[in-house]
Amino acid sequence: MKFSLRLNNDLPAAAYIPLAQAAEAAGFDQFWVSNDLFLRSDIPILTAVALATQRIHVGTGILNPYTIHPAEMAMLAATMDEISGNRFLLGIAAGAGDFLEWVGLEQTRPLAAMRETIQAVRALLAGERVALAGRYLRWNEEAYLRFPAPRITPIYLGAMGPKMLALAGEQADGVLPLLFPPEHYFNVQPLLDAGIAIRNSQLAPLDFAACIWVSLAEDRAAARRVLAQKIAYYGQSLGPLILSQLGLAREDFAEIEQAMHVGKNEEKAIGLVDERMLRIGIVGGPGDVIERLEPLVAAGATHLSFGPPLGPDPLVAVGLLGQVIRHFQNG
Repeated sequence: MKFSLRLNNDLPAAAYIPLAQAAEAAGFDQFWVSNDLFLRSDIPILTAVALATQRIHVGTGILNPYTIHPAEMAMLAATMDEISGNRFLLGIAAGAGDFLEWVGLEQTRPLAAMRETIQAVRALLAGERVALAGRYLRWNEEAYLRFPAPRITPIYLGAMGPKMLALAGEQADGVLPLLFPPEHYFNVQPLLDAGIAIRNSQLAPLDFAACIWVSLAEDRAAARRVLAQKIAYYGQSLGPLILSQLGLAREDFAEIEQAMHVGKNEEKAIGLVDERMLRIGIVGGPGDVIERLEPLVAAGATHLSFGPPLGPDPLVAVGLLGQVIRHFQNG
């Protein structure tokens, strides 16, 4: 089993080092930080984390080829592997179309962009010097790394839709699908299998990180409020597949949306979030997490990835998740 911790890039930069050290001590294998536009850059954060830890792998979650060119991704990956002692993980995805619009970029040919990015970054890290004329990427034979990369860094693909999940199964080293709710695992696995069926046998087995939202605390009410706040903010934008799995409809969020985004009454909106909505993630303590995830592990899940909200105190949440890790490690 693998275990990873995912954090948003909205915390003060200094907060990530103690969190990473606590995660390493708790038994986590990977530490991911997002790179959402106009928040803190995750590469400097991960550099600091790599220098302050010994074992845990550090990953970008995620970079996209529209704001960061694949050539620069390869440069970053090779440099971060030098700094971390080959503990870097390159998380990539097509990105959020809304964010790209902020800076005047169009999310063109996302599937082709991701396929060609994976292939190009691997080629550069392998020291190849090959001209490209793809549907998204184009460069000449002068596009090559001028220094030897320590290794071909593992590439994890952020994927949600059927075609992108199939591409992950076919091409990526790992995949980072958000499971809203955790039981969405059972819908995602067959989509990955479609790609795995045509996967190159020279690639290692795909690392499927089951990415789950958790909010943990000794005080369940405090943990509940943190997840409820996130749901109140984002609930109106949830897709039909997520809603159907929760037994909800778009109309169930109408009053919450009115309170949160029109009336600007966050407390009222949070109070309107019901137990069905909270099942998008897991609230409570280690026992609640274990109960929801045991069916996934029994079905073959080998990597559990825990992400924000996490709880009112992320350091406390990391410690509580250490109990979850020990449970699954001990079988």
